[in-house]
Amino acid sequence: MKLFKKRNSSFYWFDFTVRGQRYRGSTQETNHTRGAKIAALKLARAVEGDDPLPKKLPALSEFSRDFLQWVSEARRAEKTKSYYRDGWRLLSKTVLARMRIDQITPEVAERISFSGSASNANCALRTLRRMLHKAEEKKLIRTAPKLKLLPEFGREQRLDEESEKKLLAAAAKCGWRPKSLQLFADIVKLMRETGMRNRRELYQMRIENIDWRARNIFIPDSKTPEGRRTIPMSDRVLEILRRRCCDKKDVERKEGWVFPARRKNAKLPYLNSIAKHFAEAREKAGLPKSLVLYCGRHDFGTVITARTGNLKAVMKVMGHKDVKTAMRYQHPEVDIVRAALNSNRGGAEQPTT
Repeated sequence: MKLFKKRNSSFYWFDFTVRGQRYRGSTQETNHTRGAKIAALKLARAVEGDDPLPKKLPALSEFSRDFLQWVSEARRAEKTKSYYRDGWRLLSKTVLARMRIDQITPEVAERISFSGSASNANCALRTLRRMLHKAEEKKLIRTAPKLKLLPEFGREQRLDEESEKKLLAAAAKCGWRPKSLQLFADIVKLMRETGMRNRRELYQMRIENIDWRARNIFIPDSKTPEGRRTIPMSDRVLEILRRRCCDKKDVERKEGWVFPARRKNAKLPYLNSIAKHFAEAREKAGLPKSLVLYCGRHDFGTVITARTGNLKAVMKVMGHKDVKTAMRYQHPEVDIVRAALNSNRGGAEQPTT
């Protein structure tokens, strides 16, 4: 290793070659001893495979090409891939996209605002965090910064009976084809009556997993190990599924998807989403944007918790592992306060409707 001074520089410079690659640069030190130590450190890093010389790193938008290619090719659930793509879509609209990846610090990320809810912002931040970790794996940056997520609050909106009636009435005025209208109505009703997760469970339901005699639906695969469970069928669910499991000639199908893809060239063999139809009906019905199809699961949990009072049964039928998650559907304190208010006003407690 060579340590020397340039004619027009007060700093000591180093020059060495490792594995055929030449490393040459300034130690930023005017003292020979300190300069030698800096040069030795840089040599050690080069030997370990860590390039000690500063590089002009790519902007986040440039790095996104490699990242999105990795997302497409990685063995990840389709929902995860879609989540990262949505996250990049949000990031691409901010100043972060134009910044070099080594310039993105926790302080910089905290100053960026995203449209929508906290979950929307966290989608972008989780994607950014994953991108920076990929940059770390590729040794473009030494360590990925720790990014702080925003606090999220649990979904309280319920797709209750009244909301269902408004949605279906509005959907009937949207001018959809009869098949689309029937599909929409069936999905909304099944969400409220089964409490399934829509993408992973309801849309991927197969006829082979329906026990008509015992009136149960078996969920073989879900978000968590606890999601592998059996769900009882109500009369309304039984009627919908019986109709859905018949072919065009009214002959009962023995196997296949309950909700097959509507187009032959679809990416997935089963129904993927009714989000656009739901948003259209919701707007026409004048319902809040916070109401989404998944709110039917929240309504299911709230109703069966109130009617059974059995948290263990609720956890089992909804596929919950944590008691705290199931307890979100309990609202005893509200009933206690209501009873106290009614009692305080000099009358017997009025029944709630």
